[in-house]
Amino acid sequence: MRNLITFILTGASALLAACGSEQSGTVTTSDGETAEYRIDEASGETTMTIKTPDGDATMRSGQSVPISLPDGFSLFPGSTVVTNTVVNQPDGAGTMVTFEAGAKAAAIIAHFKAQAEKAGYAIELEATMNETMMLSGKRAGDGASFMVSTGAVVDGKTSGQLVFGKGAGG
Repeated sequence: MRNLITFILTGASALLAACGSEQSGTVTTSDGETAEYRIDEASGETTMTIKTPDGDATMRSGQSVPISLPDGFSLFPGSTVVTNTVVNQPDGAGTMVTFEAGAKAAAIIAHFKAQAEKAGYAIELEATMNETMMLSGKRAGDGASFMVSTGAVVDGKTSGQLVFGKGAGG
């Protein structure tokens, strides 16, 4: 079964292979599956469908794609969304929000840690490596998972990624 990260990487690879070509088309993944993509020229939003033996997997990505976070979660106050990617697969679903916030990484991580613990997620990883901080966990019972990471500070804004998954590989 395909998991969220594999799907996103496959989708990104297919889109990169299509760069510089038409705004829509079909590519074949390394697994021999067919991926259809479309890039909206006005908004920059990308949509993709990969047809698999288990059913269709879809991805929608762009700055204006509506954000739907699990109950109990909200973006860090004052965040600016860079892009939001929503994935639906036969065996699960996921969201990856890339954002910038005018706060220190520790404050951003603390915000999501408090929300995760209140929503019933067990923290499985907390790490700090140079300027990068990472936090991840899972919720018992439904297999939901989350991961948030922060990166470099540019022009006073900390970059971050927030990923939620549910289902096989979630």
